[in-house]
Amino acid sequence: MAWGGGFGGPMGGPQARPGQAAPGLPFAGIPPEMMAGVERLLAKEPEHPEPVVEFSNVPPKDQKGFTLRTLLRPHWWALVVGIFLVAIETVTLQIGPQLTQRAIDKGMLAGDFGVVKLMAAMYLGSILLNGLTSAIRVSWTGRLGQRLMESLRVRVFSHIQRLSLDFFTDEKAGRIMTRMTSDIEALSELLGDGIINLIVQLFTLVYVICVLFSMNVKLALIVTLVIVPVMTAMTLWFRSRSELGYERVRERIADVMADLQESLSGIRIVAAYNRQRYNEVKHRNIVGDHKVANEGAAKTAAIYGPGTEAVGTAAQALVLLVGGRMVFDGTLQPGQLMAFVLYVSAFFAPIQQLVQLYNMYQSGQAAVAKIRDLLDTDPAVVEKADAIELPAIEGEIRFESVEFGYVDGQPVLRDLDLTIAAGETFSLVGTTGAGKSTIAKLVTRFYDPTAGRVLVDGYDLRDVTLRSLRRQLGVVPQEPFLFGGSLRDNIAFARPGATDDELMEACRAVGLDELVERLAGGLDAPVYERGSSLSSGERQLLALARAFLASPRVLILDEATSSLDLRSEATIERALDNVLEGRTAIIIAHRLSTAMRADRIAVVNDGRIVELGSHDDLVASGGIYAGMYATWVSHMTEAR
Repeated sequence: MAWGGGFGGPMGGPQARPGQAAPGLPFAGIPPEMMAGVERLLAKEPEHPEPVVEFSNVPPKDQKGFTLRTLLRPHWWALVVGIFLVAIETVTLQIGPQLTQRAIDKGMLAGDFGVVKLMAAMYLGSILLNGLTSAIRVSWTGRLGQRLMESLRVRVFSHIQRLSLDFFTDEKAGRIMTRMTSDIEALSELLGDGIINLIVQLFTLVYVICVLFSMNVKLALIVTLVIVPVMTAMTLWFRSRSELGYERVRERIADVMADLQESLSGIRIVAAYNRQRYNEVKHRNIVGDHKVANEGAAKTAAIYGPGTEAVGTAAQALVLLVGGRMVFDGTLQPGQLMAFVLYVSAFFAPIQQLVQLYNMYQSGQAAVAKIRDLLDTDPAVVEKADAIELPAIEGEIRFESVEFGYVDGQPVLRDLDLTIAAGETFSLVGTTGAGKSTIAKLVTRFYDPTAGRVLVDGYDLRDVTLRSLRRQLGVVPQEPFLFGGSLRDNIAFARPGATDDELMEACRAVGLDELVERLAGGLDAPVYERGSSLSSGERQLLALARAFLASPRVLILDEATSSLDLRSEATIERALDNVLEGRTAIIIAHRLSTAMRADRIAVVNDGRIVELGSHDDLVASGGIYAGMYATWVSHMTEAR
């Protein structure tokens, strides 16, 4: 039995590891007199093995065309059991009027109280059986619904994980969150209550119609031929109006979530520029559109609901009028009329319930359409089905006639030919938008070139699996992303099984050990969301420690020092000496102090490499780099 693990203890800090106390929570151990009870509890506690999780960058063959049918198909047997329970539940619930009829006609009118007692006992038995069946059905279908939702959430999340960067560039994060939250919740309501209740009401409707025709064909025809067409016309109208209405509701809630996410992400800028009032007005308008969409759907339901109730009441009055005349004529027994009136009420109740369920169904179907659009989205970077595992690489990178653009007709890189030797430290410099970061993104295969090839050790990146490629690459961006958790979790992100000694070795290699020793809790010290509790330099050192621990053969530093002060930059550059040793490194730098450390420097301009060579050679050539270097020297002199 393993103790806890993870983080997020009762006081908000990391949970205690075995033999340790959580920061700020002194722990003196379990008192000896309580150990026997602890042992008994542990003996009863079941084991919780780690789940077996498999992830592939290749979407499953049955990924597209998501519908309710495809979601339910693998669980058809469980649905059959649920439907069987629904059938029993419906019969036991609706048999009451027939028992009432027999009690009146065969018992009360015939003067046989024994029949009345027997019908009452059967009535009580049917209620008890209905309650038992209903409890079993609710438990059964509830578990089925939760299994379906669990598998769907994992399916959607896995697909989001395999989508390429262009999707997240084009789509707002709030809209993506909507797919995983409100859309799946709407579908959860449909699966948890809607579908089974829909089946219950349909069974009830069919059962009642059969009983009505078995009791009296004339009265049954009055109900079905006079009333049902009116209900059908109203239902068709409601269906067309509500379908459009709920589609608008799903769109508007996505807008609300997108605006909320954007406002939260940029809260510092909002506060700095006093944009709170403007943002409130903007959000008020977006929420207003959501309210209008909901009001439109509610108005449609407000017309249909009372309308069907009025039709149902009119049907009961008509049956009572015609049936009463038949009782006086002697063609209908009083008990039959009583049962018929009760069944007419039971006939329209399912129809009204179906209307309410149709609201839920429409909301669920709109959610299904949104989820289907997401699941039908193909990754722009596709892993071939027959992709090979990339073996351990030396680190040679070659671009052959590479062209690329994020938007069709707007190339960022043009006819790029470049070879970076294994173990070489290579720097890319140039103006903003010249294409430096794009070159790095092609190496990591975040994007594929529109023409030409990118090769590592002679392997075309499109022929190897993404996992085998990226586990040999390391990326340190300008703004490293840190996850909520602990220092340990963030440093060991690429190697979760790393030991404490290995973690501390990585920290010492980049100069992060002083911070670790200074913080209460050491490696278990909490790191808040996005690393807000750490300085820019500390976050960058942590990202370098993460890269060092991963031991990549190729390391990409995308302007890793551009946002740091001179002192922090000097610390980072000392750490780079250890991190880059023996590795191929691509350094994208605005600060020439970082670029100068490279074996070779490439000047990128308008998507092409216009200068290439060592620092000394490029300065001596008097070209673009020489001008950049002269400007940098001038600024450094003025700073002193």
